[in-house]
Amino acid sequence: MSKILLLDIETSPNTAHVWGIWQQNIAINQLLESSQILCFAAKWLGEKDIVFKSIKNGSYKAMLKSIWKLLDEADAVVHYNGSRFDIPSLNKAFLLEGMFPPSPVIEMDLLKVARNRFRFVSNKLDYIAQSLGLGKKEKHEGHELWIKCMAKDPVAWQTMEKYNKQDVILLEKVYHKFLPWIRTGINLSMYSRTGLCCPNCASTKFESKGYRTTRTTKYQRFVCNDCGTNFRNTKSVKDKDHQTFVQI
Repeated sequence: MSKILLLDIETSPNTAHVWGIWQQNIAINQLLESSQILCFAAKWLGEKDIVFKSIKNGSYKAMLKSIWKLLDEADAVVHYNGSRFDIPSLNKAFLLEGMFPPSPVIEMDLLKVARNRFRFVSNKLDYIAQSLGLGKKEKHEGHELWIKCMAKDPVAWQTMEKYNKQDVILLEKVYHKFLPWIRTGINLSMYSRTGLCCPNCASTKFESKGYRTTRTTKYQRFVCNDCGTNFRNTKSVKDKDHQTFVQI
């Protein structure tokens, strides 16, 4: 059985001395402190429990070890803009703390799916989740929340935990909605012990939908009754009445 991790991190802002607030070009020697991970929320696909770790209730290194362990156990990780933000941010943190990389995982960035497969007015997770009737992000005061968390405000941290966890909940819901539209996702059939199954959700409830013909052969097509994914068998169909022609 595959282990798919849903993940979202929150980071602190960079802090620097600046001369103004419009079109500033910040030099390295003006930087006081660079961004670091404040907390993360994660859950295994299909399970109820959500893991939340932060710098509030433990050391920075202990928090990193916790998320490292989850990533190391995962076969795949689902995130939103994680290819450009979450994963590189974590990799930087691991490197600076002298940690080795976790085991390689398959990544599914739902922001890429939103951009490549649809044309929403906004590709923000909150907008897409609301458009699909899946809920919305936890409300908060904005930038001040991050500043208060950095100042160890307990009330702010309660809000941050709710916000971070809600993002993971929305992430899982959007993932399920996107499943039949994902073309190059996590192939769960690789982990199946039941034979042929849906590559996106591992369901064995599917029905035949004709054939997929290539230039040299043809394959049996199926549609999943649980998630709606269209897929084909990996073995070609041998049909005596079917001739294949190759252009030369």
